[in-house]
Amino acid sequence: MIIQADAKALEWVCGTFLSKDEVAFKEIWDKVDQHTHNQNAFGLPSRLIAKKFVFRLMYGGGAWSYAHDPDFSPTSSSSKFWQRVIDAFYEKYFGFKEWHTVIVQKAMLDGHLIMPTGRIYEFDYKRNHKGELVAPDTLIKNYPVQGFGADIMSIIRVSFMKRFMNANIDGKLINTVHDSIVVDCNPRHAEEVAALFHAVFADLPANYQRLFGHAFTLPMTCEVLMGNNLKELHEYEG
Repeated sequence: MIIQADAKALEWVCGTFLSKDEVAFKEIWDKVDQHTHNQNAFGLPSRLIAKKFVFRLMYGGGAWSYAHDPDFSPTSSSSKFWQRVIDAFYEKYFGFKEWHTVIVQKAMLDGHLIMPTGRIYEFDYKRNHKGELVAPDTLIKNYPVQGFGADIMSIIRVSFMKRFMNANIDGKLINTVHDSIVVDCNPRHAEEVAALFHAVFADLPANYQRLFGHAFTLPMTCEVLMGNNLKELHEYEG
C-alpha cells in the first residue's frame, strides 16, 4: 500500500518564520484559512487564485508578470489592478514587505545571504532588458524560502526514516519530492506509518531546536494519503 505525507503550507510557514510577520504568525497559530481570507480581502475571484498569488509574490512576482500570466490574466490583464493587490498584501503582511526589502539590500551589500540553518546563497547584480545592472530580486526572494523548506523537509525525512527502521515495518521509503514523502508498505502497517508521519511533523520544532540551537516557533503539520497506487490515493483521517 502507498502511504504519502504532504507538508501543509510548507512555503507559507517557512516564509512566515523567516519574515517574522506577526499577522501571518497569528493566522497560522489560529488555524485561519489564509487563502480564503485573502481572496475576500484582496478582491480575488477564487481561493485558488489567492493561493497562487501569495506564492508568486513570495517568490518575487510583480504586477506586470501577474497581468501577463495566463493563470492570472483572466482575473485582470491590468498591471495597475495587480499592483493594488500587491500593495494590499504588503499592507496586511507588513513584516513580509520589510523582510523582502532587507534581504534584497543585504544580499547586494554583502554579496550573500546566510540562512538560519547555515545555508549560504551568493548573489551578484545582473543586467535587465535595458542593459542596466539591477539586483536579482526574484532569486533573492525565492531562494531563502525554497531552500529553508528543503532543510525542514530533510530534518523530517531523516527523523521519519530512523523511526521507520526502528519500528521494523514491512515496507520501504520509495520517494521524496519537494514537500512529500512516499512509503510503500504492507497494508497491516498502514496506520502505524500514518502515525509516524504525523509524529515527525509534530516533532519538527524540537528537532530543529536541537540541531540549530534556536527555536522554530511555528507548528508543522502534514496531510496523509493512502491507496493501493498513486492514482487511488485518498486522505486518511484516522
